[in-house]
Amino acid sequence: MDHVKKQIDFGPRPPDTEQLARTRAYITNELKSYGLTVSLDEFTAKTPQGEKKMANIVAEVPGETKTLILIASHYDTKFYKDMSFVGANDPAASVGTLMEIGRVLGSRTEKSKATYRLVFFDGEEAVCEGWSECGDEQNPDNTYGSRHYVSQLRAHNELENTRAMILLDMMGYKNLELGRDPTSTRWLQDIVWQTGRSLGYEKVFVDREEGVGGDDHEPFISAGVAAVDVIQLTSYPHWHRADDTIDKVSAQSMKTVGETILTSLPRITEYVSKNNPQQTPRPKTIQE
Repeated sequence: MDHVKKQIDFGPRPPDTEQLARTRAYITNELKSYGLTVSLDEFTAKTPQGEKKMANIVAEVPGETKTLILIASHYDTKFYKDMSFVGANDPAASVGTLMEIGRVLGSRTEKSKATYRLVFFDGEEAVCEGWSECGDEQNPDNTYGSRHYVSQLRAHNELENTRAMILLDMMGYKNLELGRDPTSTRWLQDIVWQTGRSLGYEKVFVDREEGVGGDDHEPFISAGVAAVDVIQLTSYPHWHRADDTIDKVSAQSMKTVGETILTSLPRITEYVSKNNPQQTPRPKTIQE
């Protein structure tokens, strides 16, 4: 909750703003204090508002192998001209949870078999207020950071080693209930949901469908990487509203998700070591 409050104190945090730069410095310094190796993946994105300087934050927990498992969240907030949107649940709660996951992983003395990377994506939120106001399928006005990071994995020949991606987004609501996103990879989703239930969170990890309609896991799925979105969207009444404030967020909800993900990691590692669960990449279009 301290991490959530700190982000909110910076104010609205759209891409290429001083507020997001201060947030980035805070996240980076905290991760380094946990003993993690941290780097910035800086790039310039072409948006409907012109070029924007963006940067993903990448923290690594080295394992015994080059097998990569990613845990991620976006850290920018939605841009609004006439509303002060501080994004307590979207995304301060998932950022805070991911930071705490990093602290726990950094404190462990025994190496895991897989290498874990915590990735904080810039530019997930569209710069235009309406989802369909700008951009198209080939040039979407969202997921700038995740799309860029997939291109970097490909450029550095790391995509084949990236065996799973877990996305946290809007999972800190005090009335937490997580349905299944149908676009997520089923085996990976099953591990996370079954783990959550085994920890006593049956009322949180439920079997209803959760509509998403575009998120940072999709560029990974398109590239053939197994990915799961842990998100509560349709039943969160404060999405992209000025009242997405800290009173909507619960420390217990963040703990529930963080504990579930940490417990799931060795199970995911075991699964990918025994199987080849890469997805079939979505066929490229002519423009791609």
